Amino acid sequence: MQSRPLSSVSRILLLGCAVGLGASSLFGQNTPPAPAAPAEQPVSRIDVFTGYSYFAPHGTVNTLLPDGTTFSARYGSVNYGALASVAYYFNKYFGGQVEFGAHPSGNNDGFYTIAGGPIVRYPTSEGITPFVHALAGAAHVGGPNEQPFVVHAYTWGPALTVGGGVDYNLPFFNHRVALRLFQADYEYIHANFGPEPTFGGRANINAARVSTGIVWKFGNIIPPPPVEYTCSASPATVYPGDPITITGTATNLNPKKTATYSWSGQGVTVKSDTATANVDTGSLQPGSYTVTGHVSEGQKPGQFADCTANFTVKQFEPPTVSCSVNPSSVNPGDSATITATGVSPQNRPLTYSYTASAGSISGTGNTATLSTAGAPAGTVTVTANVSDDKGQTASGTCSVTINAPPPPAPKTQTLCSITFSRDKKRPTRVDNEAKACLDDVALNAQRSADASVVVVGNATPEEQNPPAPKKGRKKAAPPVNIAAQRAVNTKDYLVKEKGIDASRIQVRTGTAGAQEADNYLVPAGANFDTDVPGTTAVDESAVQPQVRKPLPERHHSHAKKSASQ
Repeated sequence: MQSRPLSSVSRILLLGCAVGLGASSLFGQNTPPAPAAPAEQPVSRIDVFTGYSYFAPHGTVNTLLPDGTTFSARYGSVNYGALASVAYYFNKYFGGQVEFGAHPSGNNDGFYTIAGGPIVRYPTSEGITPFVHALAGAAHVGGPNEQPFVVHAYTWGPALTVGGGVDYNLPFFNHRVALRLFQADYEYIHANFGPEPTFGGRANINAARVSTGIVWKFGNIIPPPPVEYTCSASPATVYPGDPITITGTATNLNPKKTATYSWSGQGVTVKSDTATANVDTGSLQPGSYTVTGHVSEGQKPGQFADCTANFTVKQFEPPTVSCSVNPSSVNPGDSATITATGVSPQNRPLTYSYTASAGSISGTGNTATLSTAGAPAGTVTVTANVSDDKGQTASGTCSVTINAPPPPAPKTQTLCSITFSRDKKRPTRVDNEAKACLDDVALNAQRSADASVVVVGNATPEEQNPPAPKKGRKKAAPPVNIAAQRAVNTKDYLVKEKGIDASRIQVRTGTAGAQEADNYLVPAGANFDTDVPGTTAVDESAVQPQVRKPLPERHHSHAKKSASQ
């Protein structure tokens, strides 16, 4: 009852700390460890607090007694009380509060308070919310009562409250319940009981109050979310000249405000004042580029945002070309068609040209003509060249085979001729003068084992058609085919004298009109009738070779012997 002010206040503060620590320990024991409350915990609009309150007043009432003396009575602490309050917050931090306190069962006193005023809080992402408040109101004060000396009935007086506390959000009901770890307040109360003896006096009370309990949270104060802006490029990879569209997407805009858009880019021309912009890539070099977009509906933080979109300009891909030939094999002097197939990955216009390692080639489109006139036999390489409008080129090759010309057909060779004009009596006899010629014929036949020999006998017209005998003379013998006989006799000489196989020798008659036999060598594959037209085969069964006899010896006046063969 008569405790000192310092000890009273110390006891109250110690009690407040003990209550806060006890509540924290209790919550820690009964609640499993949990991660810190997420930043998105709701921020309440209305907080309703109910809880236990300890009240420690300090004050003295001096009361005049009937005998004229003064009696001093002191206030005592109230160990059991209740406190209730309602706080309405205008924003996340600031609000107004109405509070009612009931401490009726003191040792010699009782207190009821009602007050209102501003409150300031600071919600944290960890779920801890410290607060302070300053309240003004009225107190209904009774006592101190020290019967039978003094009694002070309940009376109203002004009251001021200043203090603060700490709330801790609980995970129940989506964080809509909090534990008030402690609330510690200083209160000043003035009470005037009047001038009457025994019942009068004045009190200036300095009190400390510590409370704890449950806070019920209602409503939600959500600050406007900051404006967010994202943008993207479509397509993200292009070739120079291809269009690019940059699309920006802004969220959390205030529909009551008008957003403004702008675009920029280093080395990039972007023109637009809407959420969509186009980029001109015609003058851009290959590389990576960034476009920056800006959206704004005000200059305050959270009312504007930026975004970036990246895109890449690729180098034009070079064209490719292939070529084909039809036909792929030609005879000398013939032509072939060259077909080139050029492809530009970006469909750029293409220009064609051609070169050839031999012959001549003409054409500027995707087809050309190769002329092999004057080109040697073998392979001709044709190169098809293609270039696009960006100066990029490609080449492809194909080949044409010029066939080697067939070897010339073998021709009949004309050898020597032998004459039959020297022996008038035996005009078909092969004489010794013919030996040199027929030796050469035999040598050629031996060198060309697959060749044949053709002997063509000829005769003069007179020999073929002799005149009729004069009257009185013997009737002339039937004419002999002198040309055929000469050919047969020549063959006989070659067979018997030179050892040439008879099957390799043909005999024919010709139309030369001379007293001779012409000798020919016919290689394999040669056509004698084509090379030497106008001859006729001899029927060797009808014309037999004549025995080659030497001429009879003739004696001259000089006794000189001569033989003519």
